[in-house]
Amino acid sequence: MPKKFEGSKATRAGIVAAAAGSVLALAVLTGCSTAPAPVAQPEPTVVAAEHTGEFLAELGLAGLDARAAIDRLDRMPVAQRPSDFTASVQPAQLVLTDASGRTAGLPMPEDEYYLSAAPYVSQTHSCHFHSLTTCLGELAGKEVQVKATDADTGEVLVEKSAKTFDNGFLGLWVPRGINLDLEFSYEGKTAKTTVSTAGSTNATCLTELPLV
Repeated sequence: MPKKFEGSKATRAGIVAAAAGSVLALAVLTGCSTAPAPVAQPEPTVVAAEHTGEFLAELGLAGLDARAAIDRLDRMPVAQRPSDFTASVQPAQLVLTDASGRTAGLPMPEDEYYLSAAPYVSQTHSCHFHSLTTCLGELAGKEVQVKATDADTGEVLVEKSAKTFDNGFLGLWVPRGINLDLEFSYEGKTAKTTVSTAGSTNATCLTELPLV
């Protein structure tokens, strides 16, 4: 029987702010959005580490690490998702930025990589880092068959049926540092792609997945 990867329960203990230069550099790489970008945006300001807990509490994410924050936002109905801050999923951290430009990064699990995928039938959009608060896919609340295979070893890591979230995306926690073959099937149509989960700049948002 092939081994199924369900994701490690071990994550880094505690919530810390990412290094200032790293957060500022990545904060400008925004995720997808259905609305036009504002004409002017506040200059990002990194929240000091000792104030990160307060910042998270203001955003309604008190006491959560990156994995838990992603899970909470993923499961929210689109109509209830916050509009007063953005949450950008990047390989090494979850970058949170409020309307005033304050930003903080929550470290991602060391051994897991998060991918958000939106297979589609007729329409999509471009995306690199997934935005938990603004990204919208075509197929919301649909049952999709998902298969993830280590491209180098052939080991099947994920094979299941999953319902897309209200924003039309599926969330997958997979091992870091590998090449991954992904296959999504819906109503007799299939989308395939190969991605890398190594490095700090690879995509976390997969939207170029036409179901044919």
